[in-house]
Order: sequence, then C-alpha cells, then structure tokens
Amino acid sequence: MGDFSGHGLACIRSERIVFEGLNFSVGAGDALILSGPNGSGKSSLLRVMAGIAPPAAGELRWRGAPVRDDPEAFFGQMHYLGHRDAVKPALSVRENLVFHAALRPGMADIDGALDRVGLAALAGMPARLLSAGQTRRLAIARLFASAAPLWLLDEPTIALDRQSVAAAIDAIDRHRADGGIVIASTNVPLGIGDAALLDVAAFAATREALWETAATASGDSP
Repeated sequence: MGDFSGHGLACIRSERIVFEGLNFSVGAGDALILSGPNGSGKSSLLRVMAGIAPPAAGELRWRGAPVRDDPEAFFGQMHYLGHRDAVKPALSVRENLVFHAALRPGMADIDGALDRVGLAALAGMPARLLSAGQTRRLAIARLFASAAPLWLLDEPTIALDRQSVAAAIDAIDRHRADGGIVIASTNVPLGIGDAALLDVAAFAATREALWETAATASGDSP
C-alpha cells in the first residue's frame, strides 16, 4: 500500500454519478497523472483527494490511516492547487502569499517562494494588476512557501508561458527527488518522467442518474 491511496471511490455531482469504483495508490517519489476528456471527473477527483468534497463511497488513506480519522493532520501534509488561482486581487503579491502561508503549519519562506516563481520584483504590486500567467505563478508559489509532501495539482501549467512551464516541471521533478508525491490533472502532456497514468473516464458510472426507480432498473416502461 502506498503513502496515499483511495479505494472504491465514487463521486456524485448534481445527482449524477461522475465515477465509481476508482482505486489508486502512490508512494514517496511517485507522480500520478489524471487523464480523461472534459467532464470525466479529473477536477472532481482532485477535490475528493484534497478533502474539499467528500467521496460518495470509498475511503482515502494517508500513510496507512483513514484520512477521515484525522483530516487536520492530513491537510497539513498536503498542498492543493485548484483550477482557479484563489488570489485576492485587493492584496499585494506578497500579502497573498503571507495570507495563505499563515493557514499552514511550520515556518514559511515567502521571499524564497516569490523568487522561485520570478515574482520577487513584483512583491508589492496589487494582485489585480498581474497577468494571467503571473497570477498562476503566484498560486504556484504557495507550494514553495511552506513544505508539504503531497501536491495535488489541477492543470498546473494553465496560462503559463513555455519558460514557466519548464520551471514548473523542474519543481515537480525536484519535489519527487526529495520523496514528495505529485498527483496532477491535465489536458496536455506535462512531460513528467515515469509518471503513472489514471484514466478517470475508465471509472465512469454504468448508470447516468443517481436515483433509479424499480421500473427503470428492471427495464420496464414508466
């Protein structure tokens, strides 16, 4: 069993079963890429993994123990980078990073994180003035401001230019070399070496509706 695993996971959204019977397991240094067409549930699965949405069925385990037994301890070991950047436009670049780092355990390296994403010179600028790529880099800086072994990344390279994409992949490689775990969703190849693939669409539900009448289940007409 890996450091982080899911068993028999199911997700329900708007009374629709998005996926069911999904299993995964990753250990130190592993990378898992979530693939599948739009709407297959990649982002939903990441939200389940991050504890933002509870699984409709199944169980998540972190280092051998169910996540539900001590969710706060798990949250302190995990970084979640969503599809949306969660940047507050009224705050400065530095203030945004300080705000997020204050929610996490341990010491934060704000200046080092901004330097790694190339935003040190813009630390005092209001976040509302950043470009889309700069805003994404600010969101990525949260990964560097405080340490966590598990990174859950939803399309991490979206809005980034080629140089920033290369820097993000290098950061992922270094994190894995230090024993970290990376799970990422993407619609384009990320170029992460020896990453395992999980096709979320392969776990699509066999029935579209959550609730089925006895007549529907038996094939009878209403």
